[in-house]
Amino acid sequence: MTRRSLAKPAPARRGPTPRGISTQPPSGPGLGAEAQEGLGAPVSAERLAYARERVRSIPDFPKPGILFRDITPLLADPKAFHMVIDALVERFIGQSVDAIVAIDSRGFIFGAPLASRLNTAFVPARKPGKLPADTLSVEYGLEYGRASLEMHRDALTVDSNVVVIDDLLATGGTSAAAGELVLALGARVLAYAFVIELDALEGRSKLEPVPVVSLLHF
Repeated sequence: MTRRSLAKPAPARRGPTPRGISTQPPSGPGLGAEAQEGLGAPVSAERLAYARERVRSIPDFPKPGILFRDITPLLADPKAFHMVIDALVERFIGQSVDAIVAIDSRGFIFGAPLASRLNTAFVPARKPGKLPADTLSVEYGLEYGRASLEMHRDALTVDSNVVVIDDLLATGGTSAAAGELVLALGARVLAYAFVIELDALEGRSKLEPVPVVSLLHF
């Protein structure tokens, strides 16, 4: 397997905001239920509140001082999980989405059903050494050290429209790295999508002006 690292981060592609996707953080108590012109009716605030209540907060995990947002109770509740997938689908139905790029590993949980419902391709962005064919890789910074993501070089077609998805947006570094891979393969990032956004960490600032869609805010 051949891995080719990206020597420089790919520049963000600037252009008009795709119709029907908001670039602004949603209003309301921790919910991303803003109306979006041109898309299906968004899942109601009441239904998203049900899903939000199934996100468990665990202090001091994985290390002291971290408040971890645990999605496993949400995944264990079929009603809540279905609501989340519905909400993601409703934000992108009618858009020209050619592929869903999901980030290893919890992004796979939401990216696969989203791709299936939108009848589009599913592409994994994986940790090093997991993909068997020719790959591109990009390194990015973490609070303590470096990490990297890889994608197959033939995963996307040139000029295709891609939604990058993960379970949670924190500082934005991992999602931005996935976006760099998309651009390096000649595709476009239509939007970034998340189930949860930690607003205080301002991760969307690393992703804008590409639209950022988040369902639940903490």
